[in-house]
Amino acid sequence: MSLCRYLPTPSDRMGVLWTLLSVKDAVVLEYGPAGTTHFSVGFFGKLGVEPNQTLFTTHLSEDDIIMGDVTRLEEAIREIDKNYHPKVIFVVSSAVISVIGTDIKGVCTYMKEEVNARLIPVDTGGFKGDYSLGIKEAYSLLTRSFVTKETEVRPNSYNILGASGYSYRMKADLWEMKELLSEAFQSECNAVLGMDSSTEQLERLGAASVNLVLKAEALPAAIYLQETFGTPYIYDIPYGYTGTKQWLEQISAVLSTPVAPALMQKLQLRMMQSAGYKMYAAMYADREHAPNAVLIGDYDQLRGFSRLFAEIGLPVSLKFAAHSLAGLEADDIVKPKTEKEKIDYLKELTYSLVLGDEISLYLCDSSCEKLLTAFPLVHQSQIAEHLPFVGIRGMDYILEAVDRYFSRM
Repeated sequence: MSLCRYLPTPSDRMGVLWTLLSVKDAVVLEYGPAGTTHFSVGFFGKLGVEPNQTLFTTHLSEDDIIMGDVTRLEEAIREIDKNYHPKVIFVVSSAVISVIGTDIKGVCTYMKEEVNARLIPVDTGGFKGDYSLGIKEAYSLLTRSFVTKETEVRPNSYNILGASGYSYRMKADLWEMKELLSEAFQSECNAVLGMDSSTEQLERLGAASVNLVLKAEALPAAIYLQETFGTPYIYDIPYGYTGTKQWLEQISAVLSTPVAPALMQKLQLRMMQSAGYKMYAAMYADREHAPNAVLIGDYDQLRGFSRLFAEIGLPVSLKFAAHSLAGLEADDIVKPKTEKEKIDYLKELTYSLVLGDEISLYLCDSSCEKLLTAFPLVHQSQIAEHLPFVGIRGMDYILEAVDRYFSRM
């Protein structure tokens, strides 16, 4: 890892941990030093993932490392099973364990006869890539490990795949999407892969009528469910009024159910009301500081916000990705090679509408209008669960920032 002035990009290990910690009825046991796990706890709290009696570590001594002694791991598994009675224990290797090559899969194999909990080994040490890879692997692991093959389809139901805890205000986005789908189709959520999952939900992932994929990391899970159960999937996020309408129309086609007319009328009205923003964007285009937006976040958020601003005619001058873009179509997205490169560019930004994380917003000039839309957080907290970025309420909220921006032109 290169030196960082602020915060480094989380590793694949961190992506795995916060995804597994979102599963109710399960416990994560990290086989490694206590300090490694302790460092993670405060970070997970910022994400809205509270690892209260769900994240444990074995502690690890130098002798354990040198001798390859797994006694502490065996004792920890027995103790957690006896005292907390989880349905599942995810046994996760730390960086140290990955380096020395301890066979945690083998330990789980022979220990399963001694405990009631299901043991699932997760061999990730944080060396494969950044958090996006870890999330992707965790989603695939959860889908393949829990889904029940013999299941009946629940008519007019859906799964939401890719509700990552590292997406700022994801709980609010989930709330908004569920409200929209209830109003549009009287449809019920079958399961969520990501935030607020449970072992019971994961087992019935194959029962939905459609899978709604929010993030690229969840695509392998969606493809597996399609191949196994024939469940169609839609890979899109409802950003903006027009984007929300198109998202609902895609779901309508799969469910063979029309969108409720009252909701469509509400969207049409909002789209008409927002048409004035195109006028302002065009009117200010010839000024010394032409209006523009700068986006900093994950790949799918950048895609969604880009379509949102296209809807109101506000040009996007820069898109900064927070993670690796390997395997993604991202010709117009920049992934800085170093933190210094990103810092230097952000410090030069002026008179822009900037959407991003707390550190990036801090680095931008005070002439910019700033809206917090991404992690990491440093001084601020994520509390409200009714302020989404998606759907009708999300667009309403973002347009307030656009209003403030245009008022400063």
